[in-house]
Amino acid sequence: MRCTWAEGNALMRDYHDTEWGVPQRDPRMLWEMLMLEGFQAGLSWQVILNKREGFRAAFAGFDPANVARFDEADIDRLMADPGIVRARAKIAATIRGAQIYQEMGPEAFSQLCWSFTGGVPIRADGETLPVSTPLSTEISAELKRLGFKFVGPTIVYAWMQAVGIVDDHQKGCFRRGAGAVAS
Repeated sequence: MRCTWAEGNALMRDYHDTEWGVPQRDPRMLWEMLMLEGFQAGLSWQVILNKREGFRAAFAGFDPANVARFDEADIDRLMADPGIVRARAKIAATIRGAQIYQEMGPEAFSQLCWSFTGGVPIRADGETLPVSTPLSTEISAELKRLGFKFVGPTIVYAWMQAVGIVDDHQKGCFRRGAGAVAS
């Protein structure tokens, strides 16, 4: 059995089976997923997965050093790119997020992401799927304090699930508790 949300669509099923909930330690990937979750606000995750390769192409492989140097011409280019979600505020937030990441440094960003749980994934009860938690609210506040945008408690909780900070696989799902550290 797998989580019910991943049953109907091959792309969602593959994402669930190979990536969702696996503890992610790579700083760049943690940042990429945080930015993609911000783009997902108001949309379905399937929309983002369908456009993921377009996002990667448009945002220089989500290389924060490159994205941090994007300027107004890049924003205009991205606003014309049908391969991504074209939302000026989200694009600007991604560029600013890259700048903050660069200012912090990759290791400091990764350490921040995992510091709230002592580096250990939290196993949820497998029955309820909250949209936010007191912990996602705390992480959201810290990310906002640092200057990140589109990092409200709901977005942060979805990101925590995606990168394995919280294991929210349903009871009976073959992935529940199976998240080895992602390489």
